[in-house]
Parts: sequence; structure tokens; C-alpha cells
Amino acid sequence: MFAGIDEVDWASMEHAYGPADDVPVMLRGLASGDPVEREAALDGMYGAVHHQGDVYACTLACIPFLFELVVDPGIQDRGSIVELLTSIGGIDLDEDDEDEIDEEEIEGAANYAMAATAVAAGAGVFCELMADEDPGVRLAAPLALATLHNHPERVLALLRERLPVEPAEEVRLALVEAAGRVALRHRALAGQAAGWLTRLTGEGFAPGLRLAALAQLARCAPDALPGDVVRVVTGLLRQLRSAPPRRSGAAPAGEAQAGRTEPVAAADAPNESAGTGEPPADERAAPATRMGQLRALSEEDVPGPGAPWTADLLRTLHVGLDDRVAERTALLADQLRSPDRRQRIDALRMSSGLIRVWRGSYEELVRLVGEQLATPEPRLAGAAAHVLEELFGLAAPAADALAARVAADPDAWVRDWPSGPAGLGSAVKALARLGDARAVPALAAALERPEVPHDMGFAIGCLGTAAAPLAAVLRRRLGEVRLDEAAYDRAGPLLTGLAALRADEAMPEVLRVLRGAPEHRGQWLRTAALRALGSFGPAAHSAVPELRTLLRRPGSTSATEVAEALWAVAGDADAVLPVLIDGLQAERVHERRSAVNALGRLGTRAAVTAPRLRALLRHEDPLLRVDAAVALWDVSGRADESVPVLLAAWEHHRHVRVRVAECLARKGVAGAGSDAEHVLRAELASVRRHNAMDGGFGSHDTYEDEKLLALCRQALLGDTGKGPTI
Repeated sequence: MFAGIDEVDWASMEHAYGPADDVPVMLRGLASGDPVEREAALDGMYGAVHHQGDVYACTLACIPFLFELVVDPGIQDRGSIVELLTSIGGIDLDEDDEDEIDEEEIEGAANYAMAATAVAAGAGVFCELMADEDPGVRLAAPLALATLHNHPERVLALLRERLPVEPAEEVRLALVEAAGRVALRHRALAGQAAGWLTRLTGEGFAPGLRLAALAQLARCAPDALPGDVVRVVTGLLRQLRSAPPRRSGAAPAGEAQAGRTEPVAAADAPNESAGTGEPPADERAAPATRMGQLRALSEEDVPGPGAPWTADLLRTLHVGLDDRVAERTALLADQLRSPDRRQRIDALRMSSGLIRVWRGSYEELVRLVGEQLATPEPRLAGAAAHVLEELFGLAAPAADALAARVAADPDAWVRDWPSGPAGLGSAVKALARLGDARAVPALAAALERPEVPHDMGFAIGCLGTAAAPLAAVLRRRLGEVRLDEAAYDRAGPLLTGLAALRADEAMPEVLRVLRGAPEHRGQWLRTAALRALGSFGPAAHSAVPELRTLLRRPGSTSATEVAEALWAVAGDADAVLPVLIDGLQAERVHERRSAVNALGRLGTRAAVTAPRLRALLRHEDPLLRVDAAVALWDVSGRADESVPVLLAAWEHHRHVRVRVAECLARKGVAGAGSDAEHVLRAELASVRRHNAMDGGFGSHDTYEDEKLLALCRQALLGDTGKGPTI
């Protein structure tokens, strides 16, 4: 074995962590009889030689030796090596990817292409491995074939031939998954694959196999799914839950008998009525992970009802159902009613993902999420609270459940972290974000801690006037803050809370902070104090002399922040206008935006700045352009220059839509037949949230999108039919 390995000039190559002269040791480690050594070698291959999917020259040099390993029956854990080869050779660069490659990436792209060619050239080996004695190898081989083999018709035929004789259940499911992968990669075969998958969903087959076939149909041919797919899937889940536990590789009772395999063979019989659905236009979903791929097929019985791969199949099904929100919601509701704790935890994760990406009616689903809060299982209750935390107003159907959880678990009111400041617990935060006064006792207790949670002020802002009883303790705690270099961490949440409550009785404490802020990090602290004073409005009139002095000599404090506070308190446009005009010339874009927005709040009192704001409509920064358009409309009273800029930004920069909709709702001029009405109605008709991202999300995404929808409706309702239209 490994003939010629020492003749390769490994030292001249590199991997992710330097010279590749250690690669022969890794390859030999994969052949070791010691499982610890094999695992370390595999980790090294993924961590260095195939780091994050990269292909280096040394990765290419490994391919022949990896093939030697997978065909040697004396090597253990060969399934993991098949997976490694699949990953190395399975990266596709489509035409769009190639167009985006710059000169520095050309070598990497060439390596991907050479790896795909080299592994595909040896992919015939995987055909033989489909009948290997090692079930782990048989588990890995189908997806390898579906991904790498150059003759997909032969692969599809082999999958169909193998299914009736395959004894291991997870491998049978892998065969079905591989068929879905073939359909996604080779559209000409989609109808043939979908027809076979459709027949496998019939009642004559085992529930796990039927569920797997439905999951793959959802991915590659969703139009071929049965009209009552939710009823079918929930029935299969009940059957799987009622099945007795068994060893993970054993065939279901009776399935190994000749009579039980006949329906599988019958699925290959010609059927003119079989589905011929085509796959989606683009392969939006990444390939699902193979069922049970990290579980040894010979391990002990899996505890609890159901099968260990059920969650994988359900996730695949949900990805395939995509924007079919009503069906996914009904399916998740059934999962949340399951007696299987694992299914409910998985349903919580998928519920969060569904609500975050798609708009829909979620009242019943949220109520069921709330029911999980009462479980004695901490992991399940914690997951439910975390889901509700991100929903803000959408969590209303779970309000009573949240209040009960908060009352029953004071130890969870605040979460301490090994590093970083303490924060409010998820249930408390979710209840506060609903504006529910039942969160106030928990916040009051948290305010008495030596370290006030960093998100306290934002929670109070969500509660609004319901948090008024907290003003006195906020004021007291602010008066106790030492004005040293760490003052902002301690005072920031308190100042934010006082500003939200407009608690002008705290004027003495706020002025103390403003005057005594330290030099280091003092600007943040003074800014928070100025915003609190501004929120007090005319009630803070006694601070006007100090604000005027600070406006003339701002020091490290932002002059714009001082001007905004002075305007809010005294309404003195003559004093603040020169400062804000100077702010339009600031080097940093965010400082310019602050000045622009402040000018907009002055309204027609700042009409003299219209030419300067007009010039900013052509600025390269889209956020500044939008702010300038809104401010220009406010100071000039004219919509004709601003609206085209706002609507263009709406089209090209989705994250400005809330800002634009706020302006349109405030102005109330989205008349019938106007361009503004068109974009607002188009937004309301979209089922996908405007800020949904593939592969990432923010904690306020759902809140921002729901706010956008409310503003769109408000803007349309604000049209009285009078005056100019946009």
C-alpha cells in the first residue's frame, strides 16, 4: 500500500497550516488499527489538507492514496474516507462562480476542477462499494456516486437495484437521498427520479422509507408531493414513534423477509401515472446531511421512541417545502405536540427558522412553542424561550406561558456569562418585548444586582409606560455609579432606561454624569446622557445654559449630539443650525448622517440647508442618500426630488426599506396608482421577509420585517385621496 508515497515532494507543497510534509503521516494514520489514531488523521485531513473545503496541490496528491484505502477491505472506517473523497471532488463551479473569480483565485479554481476530474475518474469504485460488507461504506457510497459519477443514468439504475436487497435501514434511506441528489444535479433525469420516489411513498412501504421519499420529492420535485402531504407525514411520524426501538442497522421487523422486499422491487415497475415533476429552477437548498452518517450502524439501541434519523428527514422536508408556509406550519405544530422530546426540540429550531424567513399566520404555532415553557426539561424550555425572545410582538399568543415561566423561575431572570456582561434571561426579555407589565418585577430585581444587565434599558424601552415604577430605582442606581473609566458599562443601561421613560425627575443624576464623565470612553457616556436630556424635552430647561456652553466647546463630545439635545429641550434653531451645517462636512459618514437626520427634525426651520442636502442625494453611501432624501423632503416640503431617490434605494438596498416606509407613512401621500403605492403593495404581497438572509440572521430581523409590514399598511391607509400623489 502507498507505493510511491515517499517519492512525492510533499515538502514543496503547502496546506492550510504550512508545509505539507506531514501529509504522509496522516495518510498512514487513516490505515491505522488504532481508532484514536485514525480519528486524529481524519481530523488532520479536514483541518489542514482539505481545510474548510479548500483544495491544495497536496490535496490533489492525496487522491490516489485515498482510493487505495477505500478499496482495501482490511481498512477500518472506510466510509469516512469515501466521504472525504466526495467532499474533495464534489465542489461545483458554475458559470456565475467562474465570472466572479479574480486572478488570485484562479489557481484555487483550477485545483477544484482537477480534483473533480480526478475523483470522478475513479468513481466507478463506488459502484462496487454499494455491496460492501461494511455498512458504513455502503452508507457513504450512494451520495458519492450521485455527486461524482459521470453517468447519472447508471447511478439511478444502481440505486433502484440496490434498494430491495439492502438490509440496513439507514443505508436504504441514503439510497433514496442519493436519488434526490441525482435529480437536483441532472434535470433531464428529474422526472424519472421523481417517478421512482413517488412510488416509494406508497402505503406498501415502511414508514421511514416513505418519509425519506417524501423529503426528497420536496427537494427535487415539490409539485409531485401529495396534496395532503401534512396528513401523510404526520401519520408516518406516529407510526415511527409507535415502533419499538431496535438496533441502528437492523432492518425493520419483517423487511428482511422476501415478502417484505417485494413492494420495493415493485416500485421499479413501469407506471404511466408516476410523477414527472421537474426540480426547481435553481438548487436553492444545500444537499441534506445523510441520515445517521455520524452514528455507527452497530451501536446499541437508540433510547426513546422513533428513529434517530427522523429529525434529519424532517429538516430535509422543510427545506424542500420552502415557501409553503401553511403546510410547514401545520407540520411543525404536529411535531411540537409529539411525545418525543427530541422531535419537539428540533421543531423549535425549525419554527424559529421558518418564522425568521417567511411571513405567515403563526398564532397557533407560537402558542405551542409557549407550551414547551412548562416542561421540566431545561433544554426544551430554554429553547422555547429563545425562540420567543426573537419574535417580539408575534410572541403574544405565548404571553401567559411566558409570564408563568418568569414567575416560576427567578433564577433565570438574569444570565451571567463567563466573558462579557450579564444579560436578561430569554423569557424575561420576550415578555418585556411584548410590553407586558408582568416582566416588571423581574426587571426590578435585576436592577438591584451589583451588575445591571447590559440590555436592561432596551427592555424598559419595549415596556414603555408599563415600566414607570422602575424610574425611581433607575435614578438611584445612576446616582451610585462611580464616574471612572468603566462608568459607561454601568451607567449606559440606566441612562437608556431613563430616556425611554422620559423620567425628567432624574435630571440631577443625568447632569452629574454629563459633567463628570471621564476622558477615557467618556464620549459614549456623555452621548447617552445627552440623549436622556433630549428625551426629557422642555422639562430639562434648567440644563439649557450647560448645553449652550457645551455647544460652544464640545471637546470630545459630538457637537451634533449636543445640538440635538439643545433643540429637543429649547427649540433654538438659530443656535443649533450652524453646528448641524458644519456636521454635513464631517469625514465619517455616520457623523454626516447624524447631522442630516437632525436637520430633518428641524423641518422648515432648516430650509436654508436644502441645497446642501440636495447635493447629498448623489453620495455613494446609500444610507446617507436615503437620510438626505428624507431630510430634504422635511425641510423643503417637496416630494418631487426625494421620492425617486427613496424608491430607487428601496429597490436596490433592502435594508433601507423600514426607513423609507417610515417616511412614506408619516407623509401619507402614497396615492392610488403611484409608484409608491406599487412598491408598498408589492412588499405586502411578498411571502419572504425583506431582510431574510441565506446563512445568517440578526436577532431583530423578524421585528424589523413586521415593523415594515405595519408601516406599509399605515402608508397606504394614510392616503386620503387629497393632495398630490407620488
